[in-house]
Amino acid sequence: MGGDVRYEIGQNAYIKLVLHALNHKTSAVNGLLLGRLSANNNDVVEITESVPLFHSQIGLLPPLEIALIQIEEFYRAQGLDIVGYFHANERFDDIELGNVARNIGDHIHRYFPQAALLLLDNKKLEALSKGKDRSPVVELYTRDSSKSWKQVGSDGSSRLAIKEPSANIVLLDYISSQKWQDIVDFDDHLDDISKDWLNPELFK
Repeated sequence: MGGDVRYEIGQNAYIKLVLHALNHKTSAVNGLLLGRLSANNNDVVEITESVPLFHSQIGLLPPLEIALIQIEEFYRAQGLDIVGYFHANERFDDIELGNVARNIGDHIHRYFPQAALLLLDNKKLEALSKGKDRSPVVELYTRDSSKSWKQVGSDGSSRLAIKEPSANIVLLDYISSQKWQDIVDFDDHLDDISKDWLNPELFK
């Protein structure tokens, strides 16, 4: 499924996920991608929002189910669906898509067959400050006809693009000002419900 589907992620959704990973450098982190199929082209999934989920015990089902229900309810009212999942591994050099990510991806795929999995590539993130690369610092995985998650080609024919070309420049600016310290994820919210997982102040 999703043979020629392309994915376009908005700048804020993209930056929020990377900042979430930077806020918990020694932990695996994950998040949900929200969006819709493009009104003009059903082969394009527009990822317009992201929600940081967890940074501790990310495979636990009860908190995940609570998060999925709340997030789905909130964004459905805005015409958005859960269209994918984001994951960053605990170890800097680990670029394997683990079982937790695959299982959550499978769950999302049941409801949204064009679902995307994004995996943070720390080496690409580290290289950002040294170059002018405008490509995303995440790897795209989609589910193929054999029902397994496969990385989408690294041969330059990438089917993932950031909507705003200057997103990595903005990201570097946020990194240098340590903006990641302001990120609230669902873990934080479950510990203290006064913390807002929507992060309304993040880009103000």
